Amino acid sequence: MYPIAVIPGDGTGPEVIQEGLKVLAAVSKKAGFQYQLKEFPYGGEHYLKSGEILPDSAITELKKFKAIYLGAIGHPKVQPGVLERGLLLKLRFDLDQYINLRPVKLYPGVDTPLKSKGPDDIDFVVVRENTEDLYKGVGEFKNKGTPEEVALQVSVNTRKGVERCVRFAFDYTRKRNRRKKLTLCAKTNVLTYAHDLWWRVFNEVAKEYPDVTTDYAHVDATCMWMVKNPEFFDVIVTTNMFGDIITDLGAMIQGGMGIAAGGNINPNGVSMFEPIGGSAPKYTGQNVINPLAAVMACSMMLEYLGEVKASQMVEQAVMKIIPQMKSMSAGKMGMGTTEVGDRVVKAL
Repeated sequence: MYPIAVIPGDGTGPEVIQEGLKVLAAVSKKAGFQYQLKEFPYGGEHYLKSGEILPDSAITELKKFKAIYLGAIGHPKVQPGVLERGLLLKLRFDLDQYINLRPVKLYPGVDTPLKSKGPDDIDFVVVRENTEDLYKGVGEFKNKGTPEEVALQVSVNTRKGVERCVRFAFDYTRKRNRRKKLTLCAKTNVLTYAHDLWWRVFNEVAKEYPDVTTDYAHVDATCMWMVKNPEFFDVIVTTNMFGDIITDLGAMIQGGMGIAAGGNINPNGVSMFEPIGGSAPKYTGQNVINPLAAVMACSMMLEYLGEVKASQMVEQAVMKIIPQMKSMSAGKMGMGTTEVGDRVVKAL
């Protein structure tokens, strides 16, 4: 029995989560496993009504679950940064979800903006460090509000934090067993302190994985190659900030936010899985948002829980229904949100 916490969130989050849960119910019967859900109300609407973002008591309770299934967080009436820091980053930090795992995979039948590239070319994974770097919130203002103002934002990188991320990436590359190639994405020529640490740790750990081929690319070169020759990549390991940037680029080349899913991983604790797209409030309640990213997040969650066969079944069902859709974009799919979910269930 897998206890799963559900945070539907804001905007279209509840709509896509509903379809993901529909698929979860169907695949559990096929694969023969049981789970138990508990929904939590946290998000923009809850904050506006109660003034509460994410209490410490919720963190304590969430630690009792095997996984968290998240819809989307973001509300147009809430100042930017409030929910991101108070909810999303708090979840990642307090639950020590130190890996952000982002598959970048183009499925047959999905359009990519990259000319002449297909599914064989776009199939890699980004392992992003998820609890350090600029997101630590370390910094200060000096002379704020004056012409001499200085704003400092410090990139915090610890040996422990870097090494555990790098080791996860090496293990994942070995387990993935595709090309067994791991690329470090950093900026060692400019960020000569923080990324020197990354460089040294990467090369030291690499000695323990002689079966894994390693290489290096500056972050600007990584962006260039992701567009020009995405087939160069198998697994990329990178910092929190750079990972945040290149994974959105990855989402676009794999067909858009409608298909992209990710996981915030604590290998020894509670992990959280979510569609990459935001809450998309302008589409709320219209039954036009694409739920496949949420369905693929469910597939990732199942793999994490050890239900590998069920995870593969969900992915294969998604691949079956993609050709039936006109587009991955909201309002252009040729069918509604609920119908997409129904067709995935039928394909199972």
